[in-house]
Amino acid sequence: MNNQDYIELDRQAQSILTLNDQGNYTVPTKGLYPFQWNWDSALVALGYASFDTDRAWREIETLMRAQWESGMVPHIVFWQDDEGYFPGSKEWGTHHSPPTSGITQPPVAATIVRKLYERSGDKDRAAKLIDALDKWHQWFATARDPEQRGLVAIIHPWESGRDNLPDWDKPLSFVDTSEVGTYQRRDTQHIDADQRPSETDYDRYMALVRFGRDRNWDDKAIAADSPFWVADVGINAILRRAEYDLACLAETLGNTQLATRAHQRAKRLEKGFEGLWSDELNGYVSLDMHRNEKAQNLSAGSWLAFYAGHVLPDHAEPMIALLNSWISQVEFAIPSFDPSHELFDSIRYWRGPVWAIINWMIADGLAQNDHDALAERVRRDTETLISTAGFYEYFCPLTAKGGGGDSFSWTAAMWLAWVSPTSEKTGIQES
Repeated sequence: MNNQDYIELDRQAQSILTLNDQGNYTVPTKGLYPFQWNWDSALVALGYASFDTDRAWREIETLMRAQWESGMVPHIVFWQDDEGYFPGSKEWGTHHSPPTSGITQPPVAATIVRKLYERSGDKDRAAKLIDALDKWHQWFATARDPEQRGLVAIIHPWESGRDNLPDWDKPLSFVDTSEVGTYQRRDTQHIDADQRPSETDYDRYMALVRFGRDRNWDDKAIAADSPFWVADVGINAILRRAEYDLACLAETLGNTQLATRAHQRAKRLEKGFEGLWSDELNGYVSLDMHRNEKAQNLSAGSWLAFYAGHVLPDHAEPMIALLNSWISQVEFAIPSFDPSHELFDSIRYWRGPVWAIINWMIADGLAQNDHDALAERVRRDTETLISTAGFYEYFCPLTAKGGGGDSFSWTAAMWLAWVSPTSEKTGIQES
């Protein structure tokens, strides 16, 4: 590709963010996802930062306005009604204002806020956010790690952001779906069913929604009885990284007490994270904490260990060898699930496809751990996928076919913030 090709894709990416911009928040893509999603917004802010730093800050600020009193930041904020989405605010029954879902998502926001601050130097805006971020992280430490194991649990696969990952198949199999009743999915009206979670998965998802709603989304009641209580390797890695970024940001802003709290939580997570190591698989895996059973396979979440921070050499070496093996089995890195496994599905959501946002995190972590050539391979493959197929939600690692929603905000954002070498040279001025 030449510079003009890059610049044209830069303009397309900016146009997608503009198309999906609702003023102070951005929908992932119109139709399929018509509200504000938690980690989508945080990641989208990186894209805005390449051409409009004020708009980038507003994306995060709007998300944090929906924070619960407990500290939890919900995974969906229903700023407006849209009957075309299921489950909507009525199904969640959180009685929150603004209406929200009752669960959270991977806490990437602190990492993004640190990047926005380092880019803009805006101390006032950063300082106004760090207390809310600290409160969210503390909520994870208390509500989702009540035994202080250094591992936070998810109570629903949607909290992981990787909804139908095979890691959840067995823990979900214990969820009682007898009281779910009938409902009408909306996602398969927008996207082919062979790209979406199965009906069986959805029954279990809705049973977990009902479980939380029946307990008024009370953290203690949920921790005591949740039928799904899993330490996701991905969310634990992301939170561990976010704690260190929050601590660094707080120190820079002179808030030493907050920095100390974040460092303490990070150290506990760092220690707990080693409990996810599998000698059998030579990688970090998720853990069903009800049954003390580790997942029997690796996923893209396993490589987020590099994103979390330093990986011990005796773990890093076999992990890099395995990652190279994965890459050798596909055309484009990095599949979201082990391509050699019988459950691998190259086009069904999180059971195989490549996601630009996960690639960015893994590449960032690889570079931090001095695997620069491999990080660049991941970036180049992401560039090829987007330039070949367009700004899709995800991509087939075998054919580069785009899957899920088109004109997808976080894919556009990753192009602007990471993939493109020209995104800040297009001549578009900040508003």
